Amino acid sequence: MAASISSFAEFAERADYSLLEALNADPDATNDGNDHQPRQVRSGHYVPVTPTPLPEAEYVAHSQVLFDELGLSDALAHDACFRRLFSGDSTVATGPMRPFGWATGYALSIYGTEYTQQCPFGTGNGYGDGRAISIFEGLFEGRRWEMQLKGGGPTPYCRGADGRAVLRSSVREFLAQELMHALGVPTSRSLTLYMSRAEGVRRPWYSEGSRSFDPDVMVNNPAAITTRVAPSFLRVGQLELFARRARSNAHAGALRELQMITAHLIERNYRVQINAALPFNAQVLELARLFRGRLTALVANWMRVGYCQGNFNSDNCAAGGTTLDYGPFGFCELFDPRFQPWTGGGEHFCFFNQPAAAEVNYGMFVKSLRPLLDGDNAALEELDAIQAGFAEAMAEALETMWTAKLGLPSYHPELIQELLQLLVGSRADYTIFFRRLSAIPESVEALKPSFYVPSEEDVDQRWMGWLQRWRAQIGNPEETSTAMQRVNPAITWREWLIAPAYEQAATGDFSLIRELQTLFGDPYSTPAAELAARYDQLKPREFFNAGGVSHYSCSS
Repeated sequence: MAASISSFAEFAERADYSLLEALNADPDATNDGNDHQPRQVRSGHYVPVTPTPLPEAEYVAHSQVLFDELGLSDALAHDACFRRLFSGDSTVATGPMRPFGWATGYALSIYGTEYTQQCPFGTGNGYGDGRAISIFEGLFEGRRWEMQLKGGGPTPYCRGADGRAVLRSSVREFLAQELMHALGVPTSRSLTLYMSRAEGVRRPWYSEGSRSFDPDVMVNNPAAITTRVAPSFLRVGQLELFARRARSNAHAGALRELQMITAHLIERNYRVQINAALPFNAQVLELARLFRGRLTALVANWMRVGYCQGNFNSDNCAAGGTTLDYGPFGFCELFDPRFQPWTGGGEHFCFFNQPAAAEVNYGMFVKSLRPLLDGDNAALEELDAIQAGFAEAMAEALETMWTAKLGLPSYHPELIQELLQLLVGSRADYTIFFRRLSAIPESVEALKPSFYVPSEEDVDQRWMGWLQRWRAQIGNPEETSTAMQRVNPAITWREWLIAPAYEQAATGDFSLIRELQTLFGDPYSTPAAELAARYDQLKPREFFNAGGVSHYSCSS
C-alpha cells in the first residue's frame, strides 16, 4: 500500500474523537487536562489529562506493518512533531486534534470477587488508567483506531505512582503485540516506542543470576513510552464500574452512563455485526452473544500459541475480544499446564486455567449488562441462557483448536489427552514439539530434539504407539503437514532471548529489537539458519528458575 500520510499535518487531519464526543467527561475534571494528582473520580466516562513528555525523547522502534496498514509513511516515526506527540508532548496538537488526552476508570474484580480495598479511597473510585493515556483517535483507511500512550505520566488514577513505564516492559509490550498479530491472535497493536536516557525510573527487579522468586534489588531503567493501538480500549472492568454505580444508585445519572458506554462499545467494536435498527435490549443481547464468541475464540488462540495472560482479571479483559495489557504475560516453553510466569498470579491464572478465568470474566460482563434489561424478563432469561452456554462454547473453541493443531479431521479426545500426558512426561518444548510433529514423523526420534530430558525405552514405545494411532487418523500427510504448519508456529517468544534486546536498548543499541521484529513478523516460516541457531532452540538449563527470565514481577 502506498503511504498516503507523509506529514504530521496530514496525520492530524485524520483526528475523529468518537469517545470524547459520545461519552461524558468527569464533571470534576479540569478544562486544560492538568489533572495529575490521585483523586476520586465519582462519575463520567473519562478524565481529560495531558501526558507528561519524555525529556530528550529518542526513537527506538516503530511497526512498519501497522504504519503500512494505516497509510503512514515510515519517515513519520522520525518527524519531530510526531515524535513529540507519541513521547508525551500534546502541545504539538494541531488542526482538529485535541490538546489533551484522556484516561478512563474501571472496576477491579479478581476471579469474580469485587474489590475496592486496593483503591486508596476504599470506594473503587480510584481504579483506572494510572499511566495509560489515550492521545489520539482517528480514521485511517476506513477504520477507526485509538492510540494510547503506555507510560505517559500520572493521571488521577495513578494512586501515587509516577505514571511511567520502564524501557524493559515497553520493549516487551512492543514486541509481544507485533508477534501476536503475526500469529493471527486478536490483539492491541504496536505503533511506536520512544525512550529517554535523560529520565530514569527506579523499580524492584532481579540481580544478575538471581534465583529469587521476588525481585531482590532496585534498578534504574530509562523511562519509555510505547504507543499501543486498538479499535477501542474498552474493558469489561469499565462496564463493571458503571454497572456497580447503577446498582447502588451512586449518582442520578449512573444507569444512563452504563447505557452510554454499552452503546459506545457496540458502536466501536460490534456495529458491523449488530443492526443499529434493533431495539436497544436486542442489541445488548446480541452483544453478549458476540462477545462470548470472541472471548472463547481468543482464549483458544492463546492456548494454540502457548500464550499465558498471567493476570486475566476483568480489568485486563478487552470488551472487544482482543488481547490487552502485556504486563505479566509469558509464552510456555517447557510444556506445563500450570505454567504461570508472573509471581503475583497464582495457579488460577495459569496456562490451562485461562478458559476458566475467561468464563469468570464473562460472568462479570453479563452481570454488568443486567441493569440495562431490568424489567424485561424475557430478555433477562435470554441473557441467562447465553451465559449458561459459555462453557459449551469454550469447549467447542478448544476442540476446534486442538483438532487443527494436530491436523485431525475431527476431534479425538482420547488421542489428545494421551498426547498431553506424554508431553508432560517427556518434558517437551511446546512450540518445537508441535512444529516437528507438523512434519508428520513416523518415529519418535524426529521428536526427541523437543524433549528437555532423554526418554527411556518404555516412553519411546508409548510415543511410537501414539504416533501410529495419530497417523491413522490424519488424511493426506503432505496436505496435513501444510495445514499444521499454518497453526503451529516455527518460533515463539523466549524470555531469555528477549532480555538481551531490552538490556542492549538501554545503552542505545537497538539491533536486537530490529532482529526480533523481523523474526516475529513471520513466525510460521522456518527462520534462516543463522536466526534458527539462536531462536529455535530449547531453553538452556541456566535460565530455569532464573529471576526475570523464568518468572518475574510486574515491576514495569
